[in-house]
Amino acid sequence: MERTAEEIIAEVVGGLKHLKGVRVIAAMSGGVDSSVMAALLKEAELDVIGVFLNVWDYSREDVNAHGSCCSLEDSYDARRVADSVGIPFYAMDMREEFRRDVIDPFVADYETGRTPNPCERCNRFVKFGALLKAADQLEAKYVATGHYVQRSDDESGIHLLKGNDAKKDQSYFLATTNREQASRILFPVGGLEKDDTRKLARFYKLPTAEKHESQDICFIPAGDRIAFLKREGASAGFIEGDIVDTQGNRLGRHQGIAHYTLGQRKGLGLPDGPWHVVGLDGVKAIVVVAHPEDAVIREVEVADISWIRKPHTCEAVTAKVRYQMQPAACVVSETGDALHIQFHEPQKPTAPGQVAAFYAGDELLGGGIVSRIL
Repeated sequence: MERTAEEIIAEVVGGLKHLKGVRVIAAMSGGVDSSVMAALLKEAELDVIGVFLNVWDYSREDVNAHGSCCSLEDSYDARRVADSVGIPFYAMDMREEFRRDVIDPFVADYETGRTPNPCERCNRFVKFGALLKAADQLEAKYVATGHYVQRSDDESGIHLLKGNDAKKDQSYFLATTNREQASRILFPVGGLEKDDTRKLARFYKLPTAEKHESQDICFIPAGDRIAFLKREGASAGFIEGDIVDTQGNRLGRHQGIAHYTLGQRKGLGLPDGPWHVVGLDGVKAIVVVAHPEDAVIREVEVADISWIRKPHTCEAVTAKVRYQMQPAACVVSETGDALHIQFHEPQKPTAPGQVAAFYAGDELLGGGIVSRIL
């Protein structure tokens, strides 16, 4: 039987009642998820302060024309929601930090043949880094977000779990969050289905109740990655070179490795296909391709490891090295400062620069950044 809005609210608020009166920063993006998050915190009688992060140039024509989580409209929507819910609201200028920690590494990765994950870097360096500092300045104990992730605390500490809505689960993007950061983050909508979130937005009459979701990278709302990279001055990624197979046989030419991503199979224009991109060499300007049966990975190396909870001895661990991948059984071993993942079954390609997330069942243990495909 479908639950009413009142029943859903009672369940969420019941889980927050022990925090009544505690000050919390609500990270507001201007979207429906963070809007409902703020409303639920207010309903639970927490001391809520809404904060919006200005990370990009809102005056740019492509942002205003296509919309994104960096548009001026989103800033206005976040403020309107805060007014509707009845909480104070602040906007923080994070353009310099976003440039340094997200934009510049994004461009550099495409220049060298890596495939960046800007959402992960934004969460790790900008959103949580900046918001937790703001929380300290405002004497707030927690930061709350609209991520579809669940938190469960017990005597052993904090545990982060996949979101209840399998289609919306965003735990993968929090894999590089460290334990200290995770201990101060709340996820009020993590136990909801997306349809329930929309239902609550309508119940609260929030201005964002019917707002659509953007699927683009926030700073490339038009979706034209190549135009963005050229505008940002990328050059090495547009040097012409050869397309070769895994044996080094020359199959064709390309206009720059920035045009390709690992696993790509469309737009290659090669004979005797299908082909998949399995390697990008930024030094030699080479694109490596393979037929589907050979376009798989079995082992990867992961660096920059962060643990929310380290796995127990002999605990079964799964890993995912792409957002759309299901966590797969693997053996994880230490190799110096990095981890070595050996999957039990071959997996579709990933790329250096992507996140590797580790799980024990539905619990997110932590993760790192793929450094090498072995």
